[in-house]
Parts: sequence; C-alpha cells; structure tokens
Amino acid sequence: MNQQRSRRPAPRPPEGTPAPAELARMARSGLAGAARVARWADAALGPGRGSATAAGQAILSDTTVGWAADDLDLTPAQVRADWDTARLAGLVEVHGDTARPGWRLRAWDRDDSAVLRGWVALFDAWSLAHPEPEDHGPAAVGEVVSAMPQVLSFLQLSAGPVPVPQLLDLLQQRVTELRTERCEVDYGPRSSGIAHPERSPEPELRPPAPSLALTGPGADDVPLAPLLDWALRALAAVGALTYGEGQATLTPLGSWAVWVKLEQICVAAQSPAGNIEQGAEDMLRGCAQLRPNAARAEYRAWLAARPVGSAVTELLDAARGEDALLRGLAFEALRVVGAPAEPEVRAVHDEPTLRPYALLWLAEHEGADPEDAHEVLTRAEATWLWVDTAAAVADHGEAPLLVRHLESAVQPTVPALLNEVRAVGHPRTVQVLVALAAAHPDPALAKAVRRAAFQVHTGG
Repeated sequence: MNQQRSRRPAPRPPEGTPAPAELARMARSGLAGAARVARWADAALGPGRGSATAAGQAILSDTTVGWAADDLDLTPAQVRADWDTARLAGLVEVHGDTARPGWRLRAWDRDDSAVLRGWVALFDAWSLAHPEPEDHGPAAVGEVVSAMPQVLSFLQLSAGPVPVPQLLDLLQQRVTELRTERCEVDYGPRSSGIAHPERSPEPELRPPAPSLALTGPGADDVPLAPLLDWALRALAAVGALTYGEGQATLTPLGSWAVWVKLEQICVAAQSPAGNIEQGAEDMLRGCAQLRPNAARAEYRAWLAARPVGSAVTELLDAARGEDALLRGLAFEALRVVGAPAEPEVRAVHDEPTLRPYALLWLAEHEGADPEDAHEVLTRAEATWLWVDTAAAVADHGEAPLLVRHLESAVQPTVPALLNEVRAVGHPRTVQVLVALAAAHPDPALAKAVRRAAFQVHTGG
C-alpha cells in the first residue's frame, strides 16, 4: 500500500549550506585516516588472520597497534585514535576478538549518503571522541552532554563565531533547567504570600545538591567552564566546529548536521503523532498505528532529541514490559539507532524475554539478510518469538491477522506447533491459544487449540 504523502514540502537547508556531494567530500577528508585504518583492518585482521583486540574488547591490542603502525607508517597513538574514530563512524565493527568492515566502508567511495551517515554517527558520539576531565563526576559530565544540543543549536542559528563566555552562560542556564526539572521541591523563594491552610507552612525540604544553583551569587564556584572546554574540544575533534581564540564556530558539516536534527525535531512536533517529548513507551504506543516509513521518521526524530545512550536504555526498558507489541517496536527503533546500540543490545541478549529480538537485531547488524536472520534462532527461540508476536497480535490486532500468523510458525503442522508452544514456557501461552481458538474458523482445529490451552493452564 502506498505511503500517504506529507503535505509539508521538503525542507531546504539554510542558504550557504554546501551541496551534499561537497559535504560528503569534507566528511571523507576528515575521516580519511579512519577509513585507512579500517581498510587495513579489513585486509589484515580477517577471520583466521589475527586477533584484533585486547581481551575481546573494542580496544586494539598492543601487538595489533604496533603491526598497524609499521604497515601504515603511523605512530601507535595515531593508530588508536583513527581506530576509535573508525569504530564510532561505523567503518569497522568489533565482534569479540574479530574486526570486520562496516557496511559504510564498502560503500565509502561511491555512496555520499553512506559517508554522511558515518560522519553523523561520529558527531552523535562526540562525547566519546575526547576524554572527559578526570576531576568531574559522571553526573556533571552527563548534564553537560544533555545540555550541549541547545548550545549547538545556538551556534547554528548564530551562523558565525560565538564568544565562549556567551556559550558558557547558555550552558549554565540549560543545566539549571535540567536540574530544576529533576527537583521535586522548589528551593527558591515563594512567589506568592498567600497562605494555603491545607498545606504545611514549612514543608520538610531535602538539602539541595551543593552545585544546584548555577546563576547568581556563587555561580563562579561551579566548574562548568572546564566541561564546556572539554565539550568544545571534543566537537572540534570530530570536525563539527572550530575552537580557538575564545570563540567557537560550527563547520559547514557541523552546521548541516545540527540543522538536520533540528528539522527532524520540527517534523515530529508538527506531525499527527508528535511523540518527540514522550518517554519511550508512550512514543512506541503512539507509533503503533503508523505505517513503517512514518514510524521510522518518528523514531529518528525522537532519537535526535536525546542522547543516544539514554535513548537506547529507555527503549530496552520499554521492551522488558508486558506488552509484546512494544517489544517488537522497541527493536525496530533500535534498528534506526544502528551501531551505537550494539553494546547494549549485546548485553541483554541473554535475557529470556529479549533474547530472540536481540539475536535477530545482532544478525541483521552484522550483515545478515533480514529474510534469513531468523536462522540464528534455535527452534525453541523461534517458537517463543512466535508466541510473543502472537500475543501482540491478540492484544492489538484483528482475529483474521492472528489466524494468518499461524503461517509464520516454523513447525510444519498445527499439532507440532502446539506441542512445542506448550513446552516453550511463554507466560502468555494460554491467552494466545485461547484467542487463536476463538478466531480460527475450523471447529476441529479450534477444539484442539482450546484443549492445548487447557493443558497448559492446568500444568499438563
């Protein structure tokens, strides 16, 4: 069925933005070292030709670094830096102790969109590209990372150099807003002198965090300046801006990337679904009735509005819930996230509820054809997934759709399916079988399904 066309005209980037081909040329130039190391890894570290990493992690072993440095005439530090950049841009992927080229590397010379996606993936991971100051806790670093999109938006709208003190003032305001949003009690002076008899005149207050106030007296004591310096240096390291002489300016690539993300947010805000400000679970529910292309647009806009790490965590938390439909949609959204979600997806693939979805996601991420990805599942995992999907259909779909779902089972006959469904132990087995029996037009088959549901219910 054809997608319904949006009435909103395709947006045009701001005047002065280079053409996509020119932007891709800039990205290729900035990532030339990373692409060179990725190609070296493709040739030298293929299956059976050597171990890529230390202790099965994404960090190159000392032996491999020395080998690459000799072959490429680089210093070990340059090899490690280019390797990390290649990994963040999706040019190389590490699975255990094996490195393999990402799909973007295969398309690097011929596909400008693949190059730009790779650069945007690096841009999204800017906070990993440059070590954060060691004397600041993860909470403070996380606040700055969450606040930087507003700083970048201001830089993009300014379309020129912005003094660092002005950016620091904006960062302080945004961090103040983030902390205020998390506070349950207003620590500031009351704005009204009207008494409320039903309320206690002096509520018990938690002591505020030492660095809560970022404006007014004492603001100079808050160490945001070093964190802003770190953030600007990290963004400069990925090529998003230039930083020096007390000011920062977005590069053409950085300005284009920020505009793209702002446009995604605006599209979502103006769309009928408009899930940009919702949590992951509500966002997924809002996308349940959308066509696939429209849903993916919503996922992209929702992801563009928040740090990728917290977005992936939210999606996985939603997938752990009782609603099987949200589980499937959460992993569809994770497909839009792509490579940055791999560590978290790999970490949950042993959770029984998420395992079949995670294995399919990882197989597709590693290059398997989506039509063949199910081959990575065992028979029991495929059966569990069939029941879970049937539960989603039973809760949200129509009866004929549940009957057609029988055709997707790996078992060749309905009796074989019922035997394996009874053994797989899915918590929704009884409800799925009862719904299937009520929906199926064949009385004999419906009776067999009802009998199987009764046997599961009674422990038979």
